[in-house]
Amino acid sequence: MKVRVLLADDHHIFRDGLRTLIEKEVGMEVVAEAENGRKAVKLAEKLAPNVVIIDVSMPDMNGIEATRKIVTETPGIKVIALSMHSDRRFVLGMLEAGASGYLLKDCAFGELAVAIRQVMTGNTYLSPKIADVVVKGYLHKTSDDAPEKAGLLTSREREILQLIAEGLSTKEIAAHVCLSIKTVETHRRNIMEKLDMRSVAELTKYAIREGLVVVDG
Repeated sequence: MKVRVLLADDHHIFRDGLRTLIEKEVGMEVVAEAENGRKAVKLAEKLAPNVVIIDVSMPDMNGIEATRKIVTETPGIKVIALSMHSDRRFVLGMLEAGASGYLLKDCAFGELAVAIRQVMTGNTYLSPKIADVVVKGYLHKTSDDAPEKAGLLTSREREILQLIAEGLSTKEIAAHVCLSIKTVETHRRNIMEKLDMRSVAELTKYAIREGLVVVDG
């Protein structure tokens, strides 16, 4: 039986290239593609692939929040992050969300194929550079007693914070996440209170700093 793979990346040309390489690999097939995290969550629930290969920074819903939803709502699916980001916040964020692997986009395809087979056997796969980031991140965490503000927010609040930082209005956010405008406004107030911030500009800077939103270039 072939390993069924879902690709999630906001760059179409990258998905095309990755699909071609995966489908040349014996025992693997790509069952669907998603250009953002929200679509990836929906496709994962609908198609139940074996593995989701996902970018960390995507519009609408980032890879961290999407991974958290996928592993919670569709248990058994393995998630591998394939990203250009090696920053500690991204790596630890993905692993804490439930990812089984993390590779950088400059890796050879052979390494990704190995990672797919590794996670399918229940193991975790980290590229060497990422493994080093994880160790340093763990040491940093254990030596820092101050709680990070990001941990104060719920998954839904982080999701809404990303959309606020991407410039969506309250009405647009409500439509995106299928909530009432009043509920979104309540979430916005709670986010500002928890982070002790008073403006969208402050929230946007915070979201960028925390890796919820990535500014290209």
